Amino acid sequence: MKIAFIGLGNMGGPMAINLHKAGHSVKAFDLSQDALAKVKAEGLQVAASAQDAVQGAEAVITMLPASQHVEGLFLGNGNGPGLLASIAQGALVIDSSTIAAATSQKVAKAAEAAGIDFIDAPVSGGTGGAIAGTLTFMVGGSEAQLERARPLLEKMGANIFHAGAVGAGQTAKICNNMLLGILMVGTSEAIALGVANGLDPKGLSEIMRRSSGGNWALEKYNPFPGVHENAPASKGYAGGFGTDLMLKDLGLAQENAMATKASTPLGGLARAIYAAHSIAGHGGEDFSSVIKMLQKKG
Repeated sequence: MKIAFIGLGNMGGPMAINLHKAGHSVKAFDLSQDALAKVKAEGLQVAASAQDAVQGAEAVITMLPASQHVEGLFLGNGNGPGLLASIAQGALVIDSSTIAAATSQKVAKAAEAAGIDFIDAPVSGGTGGAIAGTLTFMVGGSEAQLERARPLLEKMGANIFHAGAVGAGQTAKICNNMLLGILMVGTSEAIALGVANGLDPKGLSEIMRRSSGGNWALEKYNPFPGVHENAPASKGYAGGFGTDLMLKDLGLAQENAMATKASTPLGGLARAIYAAHSIAGHGGEDFSSVIKMLQKKG
């Protein structure tokens, strides 16, 4: 299949490469020349622009930072028509960005009017999952649209869930990431408390992992350096999922909670903690670096 892939960051780049390795013809675009160089070195075609990338494409996959980028790309931002005007009728658009459900619904409505299928398919699994092709996709769209997308999603992920109509994938994603942000703060607090009392962080983590406090952070993404060799904490908190990205997702969760009058007190507190961590200069570090706020100083 001829695929246009737009957005080649820590997640999008490996996803595009996996589609190429699966035998698809992938033409990729990103505003970053470094990102383009990385996928070109893996054998992918690189486009001169997003419009160039989608020419003749049967499927368009996007992985962009935020709602405004997705809306601006597809619908335009006052400086000309959006990308929907350049995509062939009958094509499939898979947006794997994490954005507001309302934005997905707005773009999907415009895509439908243009004769284009659109689904939201945000992911979970981190950069490791993107590289390994083991991501979890949370899909919003019709059953028929999901089945059309499934052969592509299966080359990038191991778990594909149909959350509901367009926008439902985004809602599922922000619920998941709100929980992730909360549990990382709690895990960091517990480890920091143990270390302040002289406990070995690796030993304590193993005790909690096998006990009732066990969670994903303790299993695969420990926030304390040296506990998990391949976790961002052991690499100077480089790579992974940035604090500012977690802050964005927690903000989306709070916006949704206000709109639906849902009660999310821990989500709100977690957002405040990550905001303070970002203001302190750690916005570009992996979100597990939040443990730095909680560790005993001196």
